[in-house]
Amino acid sequence: MLVERESQVLNMEVVGDAYAIASNYLRKCGAIPDAYVTNQRLLGIIVKLFQHGEMNRIRLANKAIARFEAETLILV
Repeated sequence: MLVERESQVLNMEVVGDAYAIASNYLRKCGAIPDAYVTNQRLLGIIVKLFQHGEMNRIRLANKAIARFEAETLILV
């Protein structure tokens, strides 16, 4: 499904799959709580990476995980 967001088109399937992969990993590692609520910070990272041209869901998830963990270390 394609969705227009701020005059850009997002492929929700790719973004959704990448989010599912990344959030599953981060939940199992204890980096985010095991809840049914979307982690907005993680989703924002994925959307930004997608908007900058990353279209592969696995690479998108891996880059998002790396960035999320790096930002978490900076915040702590």
